[in-house]
Amino acid sequence: QQFSYTSGKNSTDSALIIDAMDLLHTGRLNGVCLVSSDSDFTRLATRIRESGLVVYGFGERKTPKPFVAACDKFIYSDILKPAKTGDKETKPATDPLKPMMIDAVNAAAQDDGWANLGTVGSVLQKSNPSFDPRNYGFQKLGELVRKQPYLSLKEVQISSASGAFQILVRLK
Repeated sequence: QQFSYTSGKNSTDSALIIDAMDLLHTGRLNGVCLVSSDSDFTRLATRIRESGLVVYGFGERKTPKPFVAACDKFIYSDILKPAKTGDKETKPATDPLKPMMIDAVNAAAQDDGWANLGTVGSVLQKSNPSFDPRNYGFQKLGELVRKQPYLSLKEVQISSASGAFQILVRLK
């Protein structure tokens, strides 16, 4: 809880930043969640990451890109809201998704062109901290990838005893 000794948004921001740095210096944290759409916290996120901690950001879609990029993972708060009953409309995959997905598959691909879906997800997350399949109307990355006409998928069984399998993806 912050008490306002002076008026204005910046005094509250400053108090939160001081509290975060105090917590950082205790050495007892593994990560920090910053819930804000305010670019004033960009440097704080960067500083916390420089100390080796994971930074998760949560905010609105209007959040400035530098703050989103300063987080290890950024989740847009609107995808956390439960869907209204009967409102099953999924967003079509948008144009920016295709080049991002192609780059990730190329970066993760083996010599034969196939890439492990988990590795593709990691590459997507590193290159774009706000990436989340829910931003495109899908609960899981596999569901999103299956709907992309420029990608091929195959499932490879890795254990006959457990029935475990991995999903591989490549460009068509």
